Amino acid sequence: MFDRRLLQCFDWGLLALTLCIGTAGLVVLYSAVSASAVEPDLTLFRKQLIWYGVGFGAMIFCFLFDYKQFERLANFIYLASVGSLMAVLYFGKYVSGARRWLSMGPFTLQPSEMAKVAVIIVLARYFAKLINTDGLTLRDLMVPAFLTTVPFVLIVRQPDLGTAMVIALIAGAMTLFAKIERRALSWLIATFAMLVPLVWFFLRGYQKQRILTFLNPDRDPLGAGYHIIQSKIAIGSGMLSGKGFLKGTQNALSFLPEQHTDFIFSVLAEEWGLMGSLLVVILFLIVIAWGLSIAGRCRDPFGTMLSVGVTAMIAWQVLINIGMVMGLMPVVGVTLPFVSYGGSSIITMMIGIGLLMNVSMRRFKFE
Repeated sequence: MFDRRLLQCFDWGLLALTLCIGTAGLVVLYSAVSASAVEPDLTLFRKQLIWYGVGFGAMIFCFLFDYKQFERLANFIYLASVGSLMAVLYFGKYVSGARRWLSMGPFTLQPSEMAKVAVIIVLARYFAKLINTDGLTLRDLMVPAFLTTVPFVLIVRQPDLGTAMVIALIAGAMTLFAKIERRALSWLIATFAMLVPLVWFFLRGYQKQRILTFLNPDRDPLGAGYHIIQSKIAIGSGMLSGKGFLKGTQNALSFLPEQHTDFIFSVLAEEWGLMGSLLVVILFLIVIAWGLSIAGRCRDPFGTMLSVGVTAMIAWQVLINIGMVMGLMPVVGVTLPFVSYGGSSIITMMIGIGLLMNVSMRRFKFE
């Protein structure tokens, strides 16, 4: 029987924020895919509209059912995600030196994006049982470390270091929120400090090049440093109020690479300036604060950890993408949530919003 309190507790504010950011994303995407053409090719824009439709359907599905159902299905969801990642390595579509997509007729799906949600759900289930203890010991951390490492390694092999890094950061944020025993934390910090220099020897050539370019973009301005130099020019040329819709020269003259995906924030900054960029950043900050508020108000450990994981996913991607296009971080190919073109990214983020709404709507059950 339908509980009227679900409708009374529906999170209209979070839905409104999502619609605002999504609308801004569509406006910027339209400019990114059409400004450089005499007769604009709006194929990507139309596909994005379709993906948003699918994403809204996924969002509705995720808040219609009690989120405790996801706790019961956590292991199945995780195993299905790992299976899809393994399928990519053998049957995935090979594009630009990477095998990251599974073909589904006219569309392609990127399982590594969905893996973020799977890791969040399975870790939330695990941490929910230990969240009220005095702190996680090294033994307690072995299970979440394994659950994170499996998809991490499979995604790195595609290779997709950016998405793998986001999954590791999400797991780290959830672990810190669950609280780590002081001695265990000291061991982790010491181990991490020793392993970081060794990572360099396992990176591929282009990944090393990106890090060196981040440290000094001018060392190869026409090669590895081209992306970030053009991105900075686009952001700086927008100044306070921007050049106006469809009037960004870096975008229109195709100087800005990957303008509809990784570097779409540069298009936003060039056309709408500091004021438009700040508005979008503020909307993201409100969404992040909203997600943390949902986690704080939830009295169910699984709901709390689920909300923390989804919020961390959005926060880390916003931070990395904007830092990347501004030259504050290496270019690792992380999309801007709800704004960058990409069906898998849009669906994943909408699923995340649906899960947040689900926890927010059913908070009264534990009050």
